[in-house]
Amino acid sequence: MTMHDDELRVSADTARQLILDQFPEWGDEAIEEIHGAGTDNTIFRVGRTRAARFHRRRANATVLGAELLREAAAMRELAEVAPVPTPSPIAIGRPGHQYPLPWTLQSWIPGTVATPLGSAHSRGLARQLAELIASIRAAPTRGRQFVGTGRGGDLTASDQWMDTCFSESAGLLDVPRLRAMWAEFRQLPRDQPDVMTHGDLTPPNLLLRESQLVGVLDAGGLAAADPSLDLIVAWHLFDDDGRTVLRDDLGADRLEWQRGAAWAFQQAMGLVWYYQNSNPGMAQLGRSTLARISGDLELSRTLFGVP
Repeated sequence: MTMHDDELRVSADTARQLILDQFPEWGDEAIEEIHGAGTDNTIFRVGRTRAARFHRRRANATVLGAELLREAAAMRELAEVAPVPTPSPIAIGRPGHQYPLPWTLQSWIPGTVATPLGSAHSRGLARQLAELIASIRAAPTRGRQFVGTGRGGDLTASDQWMDTCFSESAGLLDVPRLRAMWAEFRQLPRDQPDVMTHGDLTPPNLLLRESQLVGVLDAGGLAAADPSLDLIVAWHLFDDDGRTVLRDDLGADRLEWQRGAAWAFQQAMGLVWYYQNSNPGMAQLGRSTLARISGDLELSRTLFGVP
């Protein structure tokens, strides 16, 4: 089942032919599709040390090519500051063999993709992620500021998207309660300047080994944004103890913490209905994140007015 109405299908044979034609030095490597929670790219492992990534959705090839160049620069920038390995860009491939877009080769980072519940109580992982967030925040913005209307800017800019999510979630979630929560979240002020953020610290982008962080993926969203944006990982990954450790290590105040919950809420609302049938793992991530936010006693008392 496809995840998007405009999805492009890419087979292992297509990937093999593109690599053979354009990068013959790796043409004899084994090609294996990686079936995971990724939603933006179809990914193939190429031998033991490389991965090929193909954009899943139809796009303008020229625009996507420019975006892939920007992503490569972001990957190099993240690698300079991250305390754990991140993929390195290797090459950008051309369209061909019925695949109409440019595509990428990058290094392969070994590890097991995190899950919403698998390390929920891990204080050690929480400390590692706090270190990762602090390291990214410390990177120079070089004058960059948030652009666009998505996660990391103004919460109220998501109102139209959230209305769509509430409408599509009827019958799946307790929409009246969630609407009331968003009404409080969207009003949260912001008193911090933009810093560098990863932008998508979700379980599928975190690689673990025995509950230890050994890699971080998807540097393409590295950008200047609301400092609270990367706090989404606290709600996507941890229960109370882990969240407390991460918050304390970062020294997040109440407002920053609440805004982090708001961004996690905004993201999670889109996961449940959109991926309900096509990607149950992502839908479950949305449900578990919403449950953590809804069940958090501090948020209930200080933001939602629940005694």
